Amino acid sequence: MSDVNVNPVEPLCSGEEMAVKAVNKRYEGLVAVRTKAIKGKGAWYWTHLEPILIQNPETDLPKAVKLKCTLCEASFSASNPSRTATEHLKRGTCPNFGSPLRPISQLPPLASPSSQNHRKRSSPVQTGTSSSSQQFGFLGEMGYAPVQTATQAIVTHQQHLVLSGGKDDLDALAMLEDSVKKLKSMKGSPGPALSKDQVDSAFSLLADWFYESCGTVTLSSLEHPKFKAFLNQVGLPAVSRKDFVGEKLDSKFEEARVESEARIRDAAFFQVSSNGWGRDICNYGEDSVIKFIVNLPNGTNVFHKAVYKGGLVPSEYAEEVLRDTIKGLCGNVVQRCVGIVSDKYKGKALRNLEIQNHWMVSLSCQLHGFISLLKDFGRELPLFKTVTDNCFKIANLFNSKSQIRNHFRKFRQHGVELAGLIRVPSADCNLSKNYGPVIAMLEDILSYARILQLIVLDDSYKVSCIEDPVAKEVAEMIQDVGFWNDVEAVHSLVKLIKEMTDDIEAERPLVGQCLLLWEELRAKAKDWCAKFSIAEGPIEKIIDSRFKRNYHPAWSAAFVLDPLYLVRDASGKYLPPFKRLTHDQEKDIDKLITRLVPREEAPIALMELMKWRSEGLDPLYAQAVQVKQRDPVTGRMKIANPQSSRLVWETCLKEFKSLGKVAVRLLFLQATSCGFKCNWSFMRWVSLQGHSRVGMDRAQRMIFIAAHAKLEKRDFSSDEEKDAEMLTTANGEDDMFNEVFVDASSV
Repeated sequence: MSDVNVNPVEPLCSGEEMAVKAVNKRYEGLVAVRTKAIKGKGAWYWTHLEPILIQNPETDLPKAVKLKCTLCEASFSASNPSRTATEHLKRGTCPNFGSPLRPISQLPPLASPSSQNHRKRSSPVQTGTSSSSQQFGFLGEMGYAPVQTATQAIVTHQQHLVLSGGKDDLDALAMLEDSVKKLKSMKGSPGPALSKDQVDSAFSLLADWFYESCGTVTLSSLEHPKFKAFLNQVGLPAVSRKDFVGEKLDSKFEEARVESEARIRDAAFFQVSSNGWGRDICNYGEDSVIKFIVNLPNGTNVFHKAVYKGGLVPSEYAEEVLRDTIKGLCGNVVQRCVGIVSDKYKGKALRNLEIQNHWMVSLSCQLHGFISLLKDFGRELPLFKTVTDNCFKIANLFNSKSQIRNHFRKFRQHGVELAGLIRVPSADCNLSKNYGPVIAMLEDILSYARILQLIVLDDSYKVSCIEDPVAKEVAEMIQDVGFWNDVEAVHSLVKLIKEMTDDIEAERPLVGQCLLLWEELRAKAKDWCAKFSIAEGPIEKIIDSRFKRNYHPAWSAAFVLDPLYLVRDASGKYLPPFKRLTHDQEKDIDKLITRLVPREEAPIALMELMKWRSEGLDPLYAQAVQVKQRDPVTGRMKIANPQSSRLVWETCLKEFKSLGKVAVRLLFLQATSCGFKCNWSFMRWVSLQGHSRVGMDRAQRMIFIAAHAKLEKRDFSSDEEKDAEMLTTANGEDDMFNEVFVDASSV
């Protein structure tokens, strides 16, 4: 009997225990989820919903889990917290969630006075105690006399309502209610609640983005209403532009400065690159800031400082700034700076620094040397002047004469996409001064070639030729095949040099590559002469003249000392390419090495150079240095390990003690000074701060942060260039014009 009485009870007790365990487990799970959410790792609504245990009054054991709203103390089932949050919080069931102006938001929807008057004539007015709770606004709650809503006041005359402004106040009250509704709609969908750490992290990232944009985003944009609305939508507080020019700016600057100085301090030697001394012929404007970048032996670049220029800089001032910069970087050990590269060759300044510091190599920027070559062609090659003058005549005629310009409308009616007027540079602008606007004009003339040929064949244009002799001259020019051949020749040569300058700017060649760059240019110029039947003599003369103006003995020395350019001879040795140098260039190498080493080591260094010339490098190491691999971005073959050339001299060629010191210093020197590019709107803003010490200090700090970030990512381009590249749709342009010309020929 005892067993019979006990057995039925045991399952029951076991079932209660399981139920209690399930309730507790559910409760603990919800508490854990809520704890994570409050820390910013979960849904937003957990800050307003709290799990609670419901006790059984008979047994004092938990029997259920519910969610309690911390705003209004209401309880709900815990089976679906997300649905509970949606129905109770988002849909306005909770009286305390959202705007504190809720009472006015519960009023009937407003309507215009005209519509209410129409309702007054067509339907009876509903009045009664059931709507009395809607007849009082928030004014009554604040202690003022009870006030009807503007809608009800307009509809009904049975109610006695007295406002200080009379009936005119009804419209104002309606506008007030509309404003309250708009404010509530903005606060009705708040973003997820974020923890303090998340907010701080978000604003740190926002500051990084703002500083690194370097002027693309203005300070005023941070207070734009739409941007503030965005921050509110994602749960972030509003920001002020003052927040980004105070402690946050100082903190970001200090962080970048400490990292930059540590890298410079760790390097045994370095090269100083300076950009912005003269007129920036790449961007057709005046650069107002000189930027100093430190090139390290491991191939990295570190931003040092920006100096406000304000105008053209005399050579004496350039020398002073460069000397102070070197001293600030090196302190008392000025031998750590082994080279300078500048965008504009401040002849006297750089030569003086090189003479005063015998271990130093002062170079002019190869990018600007190639760009200056275009100016040389415009000044010294008659073909360039002839083509430029003829294109001026065509552009001025079609842009200035309305009767002739109207011919373009016919082609637009047949679907031809024309950008507009032909871009014409100023009258005093030519290739010898500023090549940019002139090249733009040539490109427009070439793109309109077929259209121009069709226009001059039109009967109405022939009538214009009778009245205007210039129109007749232009028509003859456009129909002359020789003219188009000359335009194409000039444009082709400019395009050739422009492609090389783009490669130089992207690849940033070392000093040892300079001779090869000029050899490549000569070969391409020779092919160009053959293609367009142009004499080679004048072209070669111009190129040789510019080469001599930019040449430095370090080009030849780095070329023969770099294991990358060793050539295998018949015996299997890998020897330096002295055969590709002229006799004068070989003498330059001896003079340079003698100058770069201490006087007592000069004979030893020359003897080691002779040994290097006759023995070269072990074939196995030479082949390892010259290993190439395909660049996944450009598809070109590149050296697999660019640092191998320097490392070989530091590890495998230790017997060349004096020559090795020269080699490791020459092989890492860069041949260009182009650094990161500032946004032009920011540059103009910097110019405005020229007379404000505080403003200039903040501007320089922003430049430093932006430059540091760009150099970290090895991003030397500007945002304008990226946008232009994205918006350019040049592909297939010629095919489009060819198709249109067939249809336009029937006009």
